[in-house]
Amino acid sequence: MSGEQSPSVAARRSKRLRDWVINIALILLIFGTVQWWTARPLVTGEAPPLAGVTLDGQTFDLDALAGRPVLVHFWASWCPVCGLMDGAVASIAEDYAVVTVAIQSGGPDELRRDMAESGHAFPVIADPAGWIADRWGVVGVPATFVVDSSGRIRDAVVGIATQPGLRWRLWRAGTRSPDVAPGAGGIQAAGIGIHLDVAGSGSSTAKRSPSIN
Repeated sequence: MSGEQSPSVAARRSKRLRDWVINIALILLIFGTVQWWTARPLVTGEAPPLAGVTLDGQTFDLDALAGRPVLVHFWASWCPVCGLMDGAVASIAEDYAVVTVAIQSGGPDELRRDMAESGHAFPVIADPAGWIADRWGVVGVPATFVVDSSGRIRDAVVGIATQPGLRWRLWRAGTRSPDVAPGAGGIQAAGIGIHLDVAGSGSSTAKRSPSIN
């Protein structure tokens, strides 16, 4: 009797396995499509202007860092996913030029308190109205750009990026490479992020409900 049931048990297990594979494939397809769609607005080619005063009172101008690779990281204090990258960004800032932009996260005083609570230290420019984010095409956070030594965007990542991955991108961006056609920088959508609506007029409203970016 048990011999007669074995094929049936094996068939059920095989069907469950196929269902799992199909479901996982569908989830990955949907996930990848949403990630790609969210990354579409990010600027490519020559990096837009980025200048301002950091929380510690230092004047920052991206153009002044020509000849060096730079990490430009967009985040928000209300974004729990962004906090997962704080340690990596702080560590990278010890070895590379880094600037971060805090979107719709209040003014400098509020951001200083947030940074003190996090225990991490890296340069932060406040972007309460989302004007800088709009200029860079950022509609979801975290979003991270690697600007190469010639001032062009070499890579852009929407969602969580690993420290080794970012360090490798910065190392590559600091090496001399053949002429690259405009807009040829790579854009990757990875990890989980939070959607941010930024109006073209410069005003912006944040959707604080998590979504896949």
